[in-house]
Amino acid sequence: MTTLFPISPEALTTHWLSAVLDCQVNAFSVKPLGEGVGILGLVTRVTLEGEGCPKTLIAKFQSPVADNRAVAGLYQMYEREITFYTEIAPTLSIRAPRCFHAGYDPDSRAFVLLLEDLDQYEIGDQVAGCSIAQCEQVVKALAKFHAETFKTTAFPSIERHNNEAQVTGMQAGFSAGWPVVTRLFPELISEQAERLAPKLPDHLPTLLDAITADPICISHGDMRLDNIFFGPDHIALVDFQAVSKSAPEHDLAYFLTQSPSDAVRDAQDWVALYHAELTKLGVDYPIEDCRQRFTQCALYFLCYAVVICSALDLANERGRALGETLLGNSLRSIDALNAFDLLT
Repeated sequence: MTTLFPISPEALTTHWLSAVLDCQVNAFSVKPLGEGVGILGLVTRVTLEGEGCPKTLIAKFQSPVADNRAVAGLYQMYEREITFYTEIAPTLSIRAPRCFHAGYDPDSRAFVLLLEDLDQYEIGDQVAGCSIAQCEQVVKALAKFHAETFKTTAFPSIERHNNEAQVTGMQAGFSAGWPVVTRLFPELISEQAERLAPKLPDHLPTLLDAITADPICISHGDMRLDNIFFGPDHIALVDFQAVSKSAPEHDLAYFLTQSPSDAVRDAQDWVALYHAELTKLGVDYPIEDCRQRFTQCALYFLCYAVVICSALDLANERGRALGETLLGNSLRSIDALNAFDLLT
């Protein structure tokens, strides 16, 4: 296979880096960004030596694991991220890493992204949670992000979230994962969850049709603390492999129901704050619809918690803590919203 760009860290050269960065790169070194980062892709930090070039940058490639590449291909994850950085990001005000170069080969689905290194930011931690102030930063930033693409008809390659691969994948993933998480985390499963949650796969087509009915916007799709970087007065988002068209509440619900602690989540009416910010930005959208779709999204994202938690390595201390956080937060949020009523 011949491509016009390097498809792995080993294929990087000073000549190619100098050409695409428009600077003189004399030497460079590459290190994996971190354990567990980029499961469906390969994420590295490149340290550069030269004239007029950034000190470091992030280089992303396709996964070296064939099974992971197959999953990414099924959900068009590499294509989505390339589209975000080349077409969508330039139209938005929300902070994302600057893209120095994007390369993609449609035949092999190989890609390379050279991105700004956000090492001066504080990266979020889903296990540690966030403060009330940080939660407010995220909610307000999401409202602005969604307002800028509200009712969008642009970006035709970005599908609505109720596409066939998403529906069937979540049905299969939840059906396989639910028995696993009930065995691994029995203390988190309420009687109501034990009774009603197994009905979720049968309801997913209808639920996702509702979530992706107009009005929609561009959604990040993986809005959890590990993909949020905090600056002093703003946030930056990374990892756009799950970007899609969906309800504005898609990102809001995923973030609020699985990332903040119970205390932060209960600190104020975050949906009301989000809706107020949308309204300030000129979006005409009934708050009753916002609350209803938030509840629908909260129930749907139990699928994500179950799929992730069923595959965790619980021998790893962080794996156990992440499972308890994701699944526990999701189930308690669903209970507070009475979202399981949607399955009765």
